[in-house]
Amino acid sequence: MMQQRMNSTSTVGGVCTTGIARRVIKKEDRRRNLVHRAGIEKKGRSKIRQKQSLHLDVVHEGRLQELFHSCLDVFKGPGTVPSQSDVRTLCRILDNMTLEDVGLSRQMSFFNTQNAAEETPRVTTTTIYKSDNFSLSLFFLPATAVIPLHNHPGMTVFSKLLRGSMHIKSYDWVDSVDKSVQTSKLRPVILKVDSVFTASCETSVLFPTTGGNIHSFTAITPCVVLDVLGPPYSKEDGRDCSHYKEYPYNAISNGEKAVEEGEEDKYGWLEEIEEPESAAMYFIEYSGPKVAE
Repeated sequence: MMQQRMNSTSTVGGVCTTGIARRVIKKEDRRRNLVHRAGIEKKGRSKIRQKQSLHLDVVHEGRLQELFHSCLDVFKGPGTVPSQSDVRTLCRILDNMTLEDVGLSRQMSFFNTQNAAEETPRVTTTTIYKSDNFSLSLFFLPATAVIPLHNHPGMTVFSKLLRGSMHIKSYDWVDSVDKSVQTSKLRPVILKVDSVFTASCETSVLFPTTGGNIHSFTAITPCVVLDVLGPPYSKEDGRDCSHYKEYPYNAISNGEKAVEEGEEDKYGWLEEIEEPESAAMYFIEYSGPKVAE
């Protein structure tokens, strides 16, 4: 991948970027600036592409710290599925979180749809915290950007839409629909969510086998999403991310009536595919409010 060198200000995925040549930022200004390297994140692999900056305003650090300590209590490693009480606790915290709690300004140029790039928009992500038990991450989706259909094997995921409107579609695996056409790469699913969500909607939660573990995001307006993953992706531990192509139920079925008439729209088929180009993301280091372990 060819490394880019830039000496003038531009935008990547709707996020302000700056060139390699830039003046040194004084120590007293660091709380209000992000100055770091960025890359393309693709299944854990990354290459340095550009320097990027996001203007952050540090306020309400207590809410992020509260979320962090609750995650420490809830996520105890692979195999941990939060209890209903723990789910309610984390959702209560996340439901009350705002852009300012993670250091983001509502005046960011990212939210100006007139600044949208003409090329296919790419998602930008940053990691607030990551351990073997859980991770806290932010995702920035310019208008029309897509996070394609993917799964979360053995993981519980909390997603809080902090800003914007997006379409979410999600599925769960099922094993009782037309097994005659099921293969290792083609499996039946049931539709769980197919709706538009607008901030500040309630936090969405998906579990290892329920709640829409396989989902896709499509931004209608510029969006920011705060994700809690427990545990995070780990290829070494068998939690690699897989991507899928979806088919209508009737497009694959061999004609047997395995579902009741009129219920076909609730079911479909997913075929595992190679990671699509649209899954590649820009990565930026996080320099917002820190969490204290």
